[in-house]
Amino acid sequence: MAVSDLPDETLIARYLEHVRVEKRLAARTQALYARHLDTLHRRCREAGLSWSRVREAHVRRWAAELRAAGQHPRSVALILSCWRGFYTWQGRQGLIDQHPVQGVRAPKASKPLPKALSVEEALRLAEHGPTPSDEAAWQAVQDRCIVEMLYGCGLRIAELLGLDLRHSAQARGWVDHDGGEVHVLGKGSKWRTVPLGKAAADALSAWLAVREQAAPHEPDALFLGARGGRLTPQVARQRLKGWALRAGLATRVHPHMLRHSFASHLLQSSADLRAVQELLGHANIGTTQVYTRLDFQHLSRVYETAHPRARRTGK
Repeated sequence: MAVSDLPDETLIARYLEHVRVEKRLAARTQALYARHLDTLHRRCREAGLSWSRVREAHVRRWAAELRAAGQHPRSVALILSCWRGFYTWQGRQGLIDQHPVQGVRAPKASKPLPKALSVEEALRLAEHGPTPSDEAAWQAVQDRCIVEMLYGCGLRIAELLGLDLRHSAQARGWVDHDGGEVHVLGKGSKWRTVPLGKAAADALSAWLAVREQAAPHEPDALFLGARGGRLTPQVARQRLKGWALRAGLATRVHPHMLRHSFASHLLQSSADLRAVQELLGHANIGTTQVYTRLDFQHLSRVYETAHPRARRTGK
């Protein structure tokens, strides 16, 4: 059957296979794409349109309706990006004669600063020890290692949980414990190497010493779930949230906040933007520059608190 003869649902499935195999998008991104394409398909059906009959005017109206329904500008931008990629792929298949999304821009949104912990909060979180509970002791030791590696190496949660114990042809990342390095397959299927600091290395040693206490488990995965499979991001987020509460932090802590903290605290100490870019695995230094705004915000608070001429009178 020619691609042009495929039912709509099959065409979407074919595109999702393309982004999984060729673009190698993360599983969570693939799930979002499936949802956004289902939305596009539903709107086409409601308007009585085939894929090839959709025009820019339709897409602009649908984007406006999404915004009016309460979608954040950034969410609308992600939806349009998904639709744009789908139509670009259709163009390469010869299914459309014009691209209805190419000229549609997402609504502008203010760029919020990334949320980072203070140095004191980060250290309190990292230095917090396991507390007696009914859970398996090995899980608490693993949690401590996860906190240290997220904060000490600046990894994304997917990168961290994708690590294997050792190098192999199939590994999406691994730890060279003796060499003090972590090899990571990041966004865009780009490899990078980040140093494993002493605190993270010590936490890793403690975890490896008790790892065999886990249930029958996946032999290669560095971090494990309660049933022995590779630990999932959802479970890791929940465990980090509980760890932060037990450490006495009022802030709701999530894994990416530790990556933000890693970058912000490095810049506060070194001001070496290029080095931080390499450590984070950013393709564009503009992505890293947002942390200079966060660092300036920190310096402004210090100035307003400490400098006599910064103090406002009459309050």
